[in-house]
Amino acid sequence: MLEHEFTLMKQKLRPQIALLVEASRAYGRELLRGVSHFARTQVNWSLLHEEMLLDSAMPDWMTNTRIDGVIARVDTHTIEPLRKLNVPMVDVRCNRKFTGVPQVETDNRRVAELALEHLWNRGFRRFAFCGFRFASYSETRLDYFRELVTQAGCPFEFYQSEGKPGTPLMGLERADVKDMERMSEWLRTLQRPTGLFVCNDIRGQQVLNACRKADIAVPDDIGVIGVDDDDAICLMCDPPLTSVRPDASRVGYRAAELLHEMLNGLQPESEIEFIPPTAVSERLSTEVVAVDDIELAKVCRFIRLHACDGINVNDVTQSTSLSRRQLERRFREVLGRTPHEQIMATQIERTKQLLRETDMTLEQLAPRAGYSHKESLCAVFKRETGQTPGDYRAKHQVDNRK
Repeated sequence: MLEHEFTLMKQKLRPQIALLVEASRAYGRELLRGVSHFARTQVNWSLLHEEMLLDSAMPDWMTNTRIDGVIARVDTHTIEPLRKLNVPMVDVRCNRKFTGVPQVETDNRRVAELALEHLWNRGFRRFAFCGFRFASYSETRLDYFRELVTQAGCPFEFYQSEGKPGTPLMGLERADVKDMERMSEWLRTLQRPTGLFVCNDIRGQQVLNACRKADIAVPDDIGVIGVDDDDAICLMCDPPLTSVRPDASRVGYRAAELLHEMLNGLQPESEIEFIPPTAVSERLSTEVVAVDDIELAKVCRFIRLHACDGINVNDVTQSTSLSRRQLERRFREVLGRTPHEQIMATQIERTKQLLRETDMTLEQLAPRAGYSHKESLCAVFKRETGQTPGDYRAKHQVDNRK
């Protein structure tokens, strides 16, 4: 009997934490994963959550349920109902500042830095940004990216969809027919090649659709990189979208840590904490060597498309009006490598992709990467990367589990 009463008392005292975070987006799902990891491993919380959209109102059940704390994507339409609960809360949307509400946010300056570094390393020296007007995260990323490009002394252009202040974010992110037409016209004005940073993967998909409509070659004319690394969106794009991967799971985990401290009477030392993104997930939308030399760009595109078909330098020479000597010289002057090295680098990148994204054996993988035998693949891969294919695959799998 006493044991039963003790169990009931423990259940009664168990903190109930409401999560107002959407599961409809990859970022929101990772936030929830981070919070739940903290709740499972560090505390004894009961998590309350229901399916919702990013702009959903506070659910009615929260007004007649015991709530001890809240982690939420807070905005103007939810802040007052949440304040009436009179419990500690942490904001993981960070759309605007609310007095007394600590925030945990992705470090958007570092997001912009990673995007620029990636495009720069692919050879781009002209840059552009495409986003949503009045979406705070988009305008923040625009400001940081423009600042970085200006510091680098490179040309910069930008486009934002028309919008109205106070429009729900999902409304701002819709691209109607007029916006797509205006965007297509703007994309046609960009000098080739241009590295284009888009505010998120949703915008990236819209940009790639507009490029296809405007007959703009991606990544040859425009290389496109987004943010969020949402597999459902990035892999649905044509071509698949390169994207900066935020550490949303860490954002959620840190938000839960802060809330735990607040429940124990401690106040956060800062109003907002920034969590850096983890990496860039490269896909075909930036898999290019960006050069101003039109004929060289044409050759690089031929290599990218056919390197894994078993081509050699003679095949490359036949695809261009340049002689082999001219081709070798231009490659060395502009890219600092030979056509053969470019073919090999493309094959290595294809091998890495297949190792990351499939469970193919080396026998299955080798011909898809342009090698006749797995032994040749292993020898070249080890020489060029310092790792065996098996080591590379194992490390990638460990990174994905973190």
